[in-house]
Amino acid sequence: MEFSLTHKEHKPLQVNPIKHSQPMGATLAYLGVKDCMPLMHSAQGCASYTKVFFTRHFNEPIAVRNTSVSDITAVLDGGDYSILMAIENIQNKEKNLKPSMIGLHTTGLTETKGDDVRGVGMHIEIPYVYVNTPDYEGGMESGWSMTVTAMIEQLTEAATELKTNKLVFLPHLSMQPIEVEKIKALCEDFGFETYALPDLSTSLDGYWEEGQGKLANGGITVDEIRGLGNSSVVVSIGTSMKKAALALQKKNPAIEHLHFDHLMGLDGCDNFVSALMKIRQREPKPLMKRWRARLQDAMLDAHFLIGSSHFVVTGEPDMLVGICALIRSVGGTIDAAISTTFSDALHLIEAEKVFVGDLEDARQFFDKADMVISNFHAERILHSYHNTALVIRGFPNYEELGNQLKNDQLYEGSTYFLFEIANSLRKVKHEH
Repeated sequence: MEFSLTHKEHKPLQVNPIKHSQPMGATLAYLGVKDCMPLMHSAQGCASYTKVFFTRHFNEPIAVRNTSVSDITAVLDGGDYSILMAIENIQNKEKNLKPSMIGLHTTGLTETKGDDVRGVGMHIEIPYVYVNTPDYEGGMESGWSMTVTAMIEQLTEAATELKTNKLVFLPHLSMQPIEVEKIKALCEDFGFETYALPDLSTSLDGYWEEGQGKLANGGITVDEIRGLGNSSVVVSIGTSMKKAALALQKKNPAIEHLHFDHLMGLDGCDNFVSALMKIRQREPKPLMKRWRARLQDAMLDAHFLIGSSHFVVTGEPDMLVGICALIRSVGGTIDAAISTTFSDALHLIEAEKVFVGDLEDARQFFDKADMVISNFHAERILHSYHNTALVIRGFPNYEELGNQLKNDQLYEGSTYFLFEIANSLRKVKHEH
């Protein structure tokens, strides 16, 4: 079978887009650092939209602040002044607010003006990380990966020694908090002292506690980020996270880099587990072996439904790679994989068509499709396609509760995902 990849968007504008902005990815990354205060260098509307977006997706109060720049103040007062004034106003208004770090990220307005966001850090006593994330280029995934890279480059201290059992795990944007937790737990089962950067598993996992919505409640600490240079292994998941792993290796060239395109399906999980087995020279726990056997059984059980079905999948590039690989492993036919932005990861996808586009582009494939895997916005279109099932994945998902606890990774998550799509297919095929 020959597969087709179109590198660039084929029209001058997006209609019903699936893409979201770089500043939104940066915000989410900062929310994985304990007591971090994400500060969007933007107009109020940019931050308000991002706050509502994540509040509805996670059903949690989200801590996002902005510098309230307008087109006039950006030119007359200068964006640098707005950053310092915003921090001072926030501290004066909330005396008990003690952020561990200020995570500044820019937007199209302030990038066009060209503010010196690096130089502002000289006037801020709190640990400060900045990243340039204009929303007129890239997307949510690139905003996330650039922010992770910036945190490593600006906070992590150079080192020459290694802590032999210390591992850093760099998840891609589309991994939910429970998925980060499951992968950390697997690494810990092999005897690793494991850190995730960012770590949403304790900040946006649906665990209620006092002070929510003021700062990032959980996640990796600033001191832990500073000390990542003595890790013996850095694991990057997804093409977008390779650059962050390389940034950590520059802090200590002795760090071993393990890269995996995804952790879904039998092959993806086996590659990951076998790499950990090789490093630690130990066998996996019996429960992990049992979940591997359950995944094999799930692949057999789901093969008849999935193998006879046609799929359309949309989303961030790294998410598409894992989902498409899992569907293909049980014989599913992917008519189209539509990405939010271009990435080298798209070369890894086996589908009839792989291209950058929007839901208007995706719609031309819906008539033939048995299932669409997309974000919440596909739902309003599929109301008129009664023979097509919908499974919601990616950002945003306003339709379902518990997004933060939805696991599609490793043997266990892949098993549940196969059953979910097989059951959705069975329901549609039986009804129509």
